[in-house]
Amino acid sequence: MTSKSPALELAVQDLDGVHTALRVGANRIELCGALGVGGLTPSIGIIEQAVEAAALAGADGFVHVLVRPRPGGFVYTAAEVETTIRDIRAARAAGAGGVVIGALTASGLVDKAVTAELLAAAEGMQVTFHRAIDAVESPLQTADVLVGLGLTRVLTSGGAARSIDGIQTLGALKQHVGDRLQIMAGGGVRVEDIGALLAAGVDAVHLSAKVTVADPSPSGPGGGAQSYDKTDGDVAAAAAAAVLAATLEA
Repeated sequence: MTSKSPALELAVQDLDGVHTALRVGANRIELCGALGVGGLTPSIGIIEQAVEAAALAGADGFVHVLVRPRPGGFVYTAAEVETTIRDIRAARAAGAGGVVIGALTASGLVDKAVTAELLAAAEGMQVTFHRAIDAVESPLQTADVLVGLGLTRVLTSGGAARSIDGIQTLGALKQHVGDRLQIMAGGGVRVEDIGALLAAGVDAVHLSAKVTVADPSPSGPGGGAQSYDKTDGDVAAAAAAAVLAATLEA
């Protein structure tokens, strides 16, 4: 994938979402759990199912696994780092094509030592640094750090709540890093934003294309919410069409 051939990445949580992403022609998925809290590491079961589905479809390297041990910020304890390393190894053993990670120091910089450990565990896989970059003060300097560490790409909204509002920063990031690091716009992306985001020069767009559906089954006391998120096939297809249209116009 080059800047002349922009990619679509869909964030999905279940096997139906995997199949939807394959059907609409997404370039890859970010497989995760708990999108409502920003995403957490999915179960090994769904990772294996996703890899099997991608293999049957001939989609090599399609599954990229979010590895995030808990909600909240991105400063991790030694025990959480060890959990993350084990999860990365499990994802690699299951056949995932990549992982999505991120770790910061208490002063708001990329934690180089932890990131290097995670990269070592992900040997042979593509590695995306997630939206932890949107919590730093200097995204351009941070991008240089990620290049030096050997990351494949970074997922960012340009520091804004929604990617379209951070489009100037996204464009500046891409101009700054050139081909040294892929810039993927993600965070509140709507289908109608995709053309403008790709025109700004980013290499890829990332969205969940999710819809909340009611769960009619009884949950009982402590059973959780009476709704859940799923991938919306219509939105996913519209996103794929928008990426294709932007590619043809380029």
